[in-house]
Amino acid sequence: MEQLTYFDGAFHEGNPMIMGPLDQSFWFATQVFDGARAFDGVMPDIDRHCERCLKSARVMGMEPQQSVDDLVELASDMARRFPADAQLYVRPTFWSGVSDSLWAVPELTRFLMVLEVAPMAEPKGFSACLSELRRPAPDMAPTLAKASCLYPVTGDAVRRANARGFDNPVMLDHEGHVAEFATANLFIVRDGQVHTPVENGTFLAGITRRRVMSLLRDAGWEVFERSMTWEEVQTADEVFSTGNYNKVMPATRIDDRDLQPGPAYREARELYFAYARDNGHRL
Repeated sequence: MEQLTYFDGAFHEGNPMIMGPLDQSFWFATQVFDGARAFDGVMPDIDRHCERCLKSARVMGMEPQQSVDDLVELASDMARRFPADAQLYVRPTFWSGVSDSLWAVPELTRFLMVLEVAPMAEPKGFSACLSELRRPAPDMAPTLAKASCLYPVTGDAVRRANARGFDNPVMLDHEGHVAEFATANLFIVRDGQVHTPVENGTFLAGITRRRVMSLLRDAGWEVFERSMTWEEVQTADEVFSTGNYNKVMPATRIDDRDLQPGPAYREARELYFAYARDNGHRL
């Protein structure tokens, strides 16, 4: 089994047909989701991912009937149906059902949970360039939600970067400051200090990001949240990313400049996986 979906009280393998052409979210892209991970018998920070998914749904005008505990229990039950050594992507999703409304209708909120086998990438490093596309300001889009309608810009930014020979572009915000990589949060290291763009409502300041910041500070690193320029990324001693899908990964090329994985990245990755295996929700 590679995928398992829970919907309307039943489990479905493969890719079940769930959303219809008259669903409000099919028309107007009001769907939200979140992503968590299950591996080595744990689901790190699963409660925070589920809580964020519920908040995203409410930002978009939906009214979920499930609680955080409901989602965690369901994700745990579903993860146990896979082989113990499987690395899983956990995705709760909410959308709005049949309606011709321009906005999500609270009483038509629908829910599913899907788990799929998705091995995490080996930390071989990735390349990055500057994207021509930017993250929208909070008054331009529903940036406080992990909403599907925000992801076409992400996909287009990655597509354009790939066409130029890069893996994951750096995206600026509407004011020209660095926001994040297209698919992950961004950290740089300069003179032994760790820096990451300050939360300003234009990008998803991730759960893994916050966990890594806390772990590094506890280990004695100075970690600063602040506005950052693209030039600072280009000239940094280290650059690395954090995100749920692949956790902590090193950037090994910025434009035409090669980088080596450094001590901050290596400790961040080691600390994160040690934390996850010791403190993650056990299956």
